[in-house]
Amino acid sequence: MSDAPALTGHDLIQDYLRTLDASPGVYRMLNAKGEVLYVGKARNLRARVTNYARPSGHSGRIARMIFETASMMFLTTRTELEALLLEQNLIKQLKPRYNVLLRDDKSFPNILISSEHPFPQLKKHRGKKTEKGSYFGPFASAGAVNRTLNQLQKVFLLRNCSDSMFDSRTRPCLQFQIKRCSAPCVARIDAPAYAALVADASLFLQGKTTHVQQELAAQMQAASADLQFERAAALRDRIKALTQVQSTQGINPAGVPEADVIALHLDSGQACVQVFFIRANQSWGNRDFYPKTGAGAEAPEIMQAFLTQFYDDKEPPRLVLLSHPPEDLDLVTAALSERAGRKVELAIPQRGEKAELLENAARNARESLARRMAESSTQNRLLQGLAEAFDLDAPPKRIEVYDNSHIQGTNAVGGMIVAGAEGFLKSQYRKFNIKSDAGANSDDFGMMKEVLTRRFERLLKEDPDRKGDTWPDLLLIDGGAGQVSAVASIMAELGVEDIAMVGVAKGVDRDHGKEEFYRVGERPFALQRNDPVLYFIQRLRDEAHRWAIGAHRAKRAKAIGATPLDDVPGVGAARKRALLAHFGSAKAVARAGLEDLQAVEGISAKVAETVYGFFHERG
Repeated sequence: MSDAPALTGHDLIQDYLRTLDASPGVYRMLNAKGEVLYVGKARNLRARVTNYARPSGHSGRIARMIFETASMMFLTTRTELEALLLEQNLIKQLKPRYNVLLRDDKSFPNILISSEHPFPQLKKHRGKKTEKGSYFGPFASAGAVNRTLNQLQKVFLLRNCSDSMFDSRTRPCLQFQIKRCSAPCVARIDAPAYAALVADASLFLQGKTTHVQQELAAQMQAASADLQFERAAALRDRIKALTQVQSTQGINPAGVPEADVIALHLDSGQACVQVFFIRANQSWGNRDFYPKTGAGAEAPEIMQAFLTQFYDDKEPPRLVLLSHPPEDLDLVTAALSERAGRKVELAIPQRGEKAELLENAARNARESLARRMAESSTQNRLLQGLAEAFDLDAPPKRIEVYDNSHIQGTNAVGGMIVAGAEGFLKSQYRKFNIKSDAGANSDDFGMMKEVLTRRFERLLKEDPDRKGDTWPDLLLIDGGAGQVSAVASIMAELGVEDIAMVGVAKGVDRDHGKEEFYRVGERPFALQRNDPVLYFIQRLRDEAHRWAIGAHRAKRAKAIGATPLDDVPGVGAARKRALLAHFGSAKAVARAGLEDLQAVEGISAKVAETVYGFFHERG
């Protein structure tokens, strides 16, 4: 046994060099607790690790990382491209402190013209592209899609109703009355004419608007010449709507049919990446991102990390315009091309229309980051005020607020929202469907116990040592002394007694501004009506209430639309639609004989036996 101290920092890294060769691969740097500090890739592992072994010449960020390093892990790959892809997967999974992390990674909505029905539907689509049809996008937000759909319905009169609603119509709906649908459900338009509308909509979404406008103008002139003035007026309104949808697209570059415009702005160690989506020579909106920069990363490293993480689950366009080059332009280009299954070009234009697009995106990035920094400063002051009001040791980094929602015990749901220095962290909101009898009995204490027990049992299982950032510093409970006492006993049972908790009661007349605050073992108190901290707490409580109410309404709506067919094994959405369309109701399906079930299109003999057995064995 040796009493020599364990190596750390430069000495440790130097010691690893003896076992490394020139293979490409991925390396991980860990601290004394085994936490991953950094994940990196290298074309030559030995050469890259040699750089870390030097005692000087590092940025402050890298020097701190090296100082904390107590061990390293290595994994070789066949190529540097494989190393890059593995690196980004590990970064996404492990979220190391010194890496650049893309924190907002939601999918983007598209417009879908379905092809599985004789009269295709025009609708918004988000998620995997499993449904057959033509997809157009991505759009930056649901709002951008909804605005475009609203105008497209005026121009092309395509239906937006579901297939089941389409099949059940006996007369035109309101959409037809307000001239936003051609009512194919009741044969107000035949299949060839509707197909022509679908083709025109597809051409428009591909950017081929000139043809569509010319065709509509020719039809209007012909209708007018034939003295069909009502039809001519309708065509005029469609041309007007088409002009409006083009004008609302914002920047419409003539020479850039398809591109993502990505601009990065850095200020005081914080970064904003602005992404504009250009499709069919039209701007389909923009989205800003605020990656965690690893405490001092430079622009090339941030841009490379953003590109590889952003396109990890999204198909890149043929052209990506960049404000800054990534660290390894050729390698990132190869990675994105492999992801798309075709050539992807990364360009940094210096002049012309493409440069103007980038300048616009860069200006938006600067302004967005300035607003965020101002908001962050205000948020930090509010958190400091919250700590002073509730005698906390430090401003809370993570606040969790809980609320329940139900109507006389039905469809009971618990809600949790999260807030911190960056405001509301909506990606970390959670809802809890109440499973115990507490919901049915309208037992608010029992519901809160179930929610908190499920929440903290999971936390204790996933992160018992509290290494991550998912443990709250403060719990806000909607209620007074009774609720706080109940929550304190629940937390004591779980062995979690060091988290501050505060009950927020409505106070006199249940009026805003008269809230009273309750803590374990303390007298209740109130804040001044004009105190910014009071307004902040009101916003937190109202957001928790909004979230819980929304979850309850969604659950109630789902329950209203539920049928016994939902519980039949092997009967999915398509077979359910077929059975309901054939028999008219779930009750009629339950009463149907085996031969009648087998006569339904899409229902095999085996499935028919399953359905028949499900209902008759129950009886």
